[in-house]
Amino acid sequence: MGTCYHSNWIAFARSPSDRSDSPRVISYINICLSLLCFLFHKDIINHRDISLISFFNNNVCYYIMNIYSNSSHTALKYLKDSEVNIENVLLMIGDFNIRDSLWDSAFPFHSSVSNDLIIIADLFNLSLSTPTNPCPTRYSDMAGESNSVINLMFLCCGSYELDCHTIHSGNHLSSNYAPLSIDIPIINEVI
Repeated sequence: MGTCYHSNWIAFARSPSDRSDSPRVISYINICLSLLCFLFHKDIINHRDISLISFFNNNVCYYIMNIYSNSSHTALKYLKDSEVNIENVLLMIGDFNIRDSLWDSAFPFHSSVSNDLIIIADLFNLSLSTPTNPCPTRYSDMAGESNSVINLMFLCCGSYELDCHTIHSGNHLSSNYAPLSIDIPIINEVI
């Protein structure tokens, strides 16, 4: 329990209104990217399981959304019901807790919750990213339970710079989850 802090990283998390409202998602931005003016937007999305962060690149505001979807999928229900309209979402990433054959070839079934997730991604003009190295993103520590793909990344549709991500499967030793990463091209502005 708790949050890790390091002087090289800026942590973005929603402040709880009470003990039952503690955030279950946090986003970290390396301080070397501070010139991009990252801002946390609880004014647009105020949910304990969703972190919405904006940044500026070449005078354009972009958004990154980090989501934790619990077993009841409350974050997805919130996004679907609130119909939040945000332009320039570059990336939506998270632990969606949805096993589906669409992204996990070892899982033979399709979930109706996956349809909602795809619809939400489409509302933000995002499409499911394909990993460069398909492998599990969650490693089970229980005997008899299989590893799974439940951490997903959705990227801006039609972007030739953002077309796939990497799963760091060897880095899950300190956690049950393998980190996902993508390189986002940054345009240096000359003033």
